[in-house]
Amino acid sequence: MKLSSLDFEHEEYIPEKFTCDGEDISPSLIIEDVPEGTKRLALIVEDPDAPAGIWIHWVVFNIHVTDVIEEGEVPGTQGINDFRKLAYGGPCPSSGTHRYFFKLYALDTKLDLEEGCRKKDLIKAMEGHILAEAELIGLYQRK
Repeated sequence: MKLSSLDFEHEEYIPEKFTCDGEDISPSLIIEDVPEGTKRLALIVEDPDAPAGIWIHWVVFNIHVTDVIEEGEVPGTQGINDFRKLAYGGPCPSSGTHRYFFKLYALDTKLDLEEGCRKKDLIKAMEGHILAEAELIGLYQRK
């Protein structure tokens, strides 16, 4: 499985539009080579370079199998991020350049989780159901 974006290249800078300095909306995502038998997708966006440890920017699950997630779209059920919101929270590093990992999971089932769950709940629910994973990394540094 492959994950990419029309808005930025792997390991390149995320445009300001998709950050706290811009419109703070999610970028478009292109999903390719989803394995046969996939029932749903899940997406976690996180910043491992945050001073307090890994910072969760977006948790979305029970995404219907698709080849495109449009810019600003909420494609499934949202969990809570570390901004304490049910939403995408764009890059907003306090200093330096941070990496943002968009992690996509192909699952063999629809997950029985409530809206507002945490990343750890999603990870636990996905155990034994992951058919494939893909990752896209974007960078951002505030001006």
